Amino acid sequence: MESWSFVSAFVLLLLVTDPLGSIPLFVAMLKQVPPQRRLRMIVREVSVAFVVLLVFMLTGQQFLALMHLSQTSLGIAGGVILFLIALRMVFPHPDGVFGDVKGGEPFIVPLAIPLLAGPSALATVLLLVSRAPDRLWEWIGALALTMLVCALVLGFSEKIGQVLGERVTTAFERLMGLVLTAIAVEMLLSGVREYIASLT
Repeated sequence: MESWSFVSAFVLLLLVTDPLGSIPLFVAMLKQVPPQRRLRMIVREVSVAFVVLLVFMLTGQQFLALMHLSQTSLGIAGGVILFLIALRMVFPHPDGVFGDVKGGEPFIVPLAIPLLAGPSALATVLLLVSRAPDRLWEWIGALALTMLVCALVLGFSEKIGQVLGERVTTAFERLMGLVLTAIAVEMLLSGVREYIASLT
């Protein structure tokens, strides 16, 4: 993780938030919102998700110390969470990647949390900061860019869904799931190697 760049952090955050894979849910949710309220709702949901992730990013070290968690355990836990999310992306579940979502206009749940600021995203920002706290502004920039992309995808979700079609969207989500699976396995292996090294 120490060798990761701004671009690789941005790609990882984009994978765990999975805005393109969530287009069908976005479209379903937006249909229940009056057109004049959609832009305000999108800004609100993305802003809430950004603030939640930013708080976790800024307080990551204190959180780890308070809970007596090591970087190794966080890396392994993050890998497990990413792996479970990736499995749902590769092998679609009837309830979707993040489980069953009830109807109604979204307010924080489910768009901000857990679709954008879900367990995998929270674990990822904590892991980034815990491994390279001196590059905090770089990780904040990657997070801000990720949220900007999510906002654009959310805003144009209906048009994107119409252009790509259900099959292309599903295929792209599975491809991202495959990439995320490889990242999750690498995180798990890295955590196990660190744990074994600490024993010796």
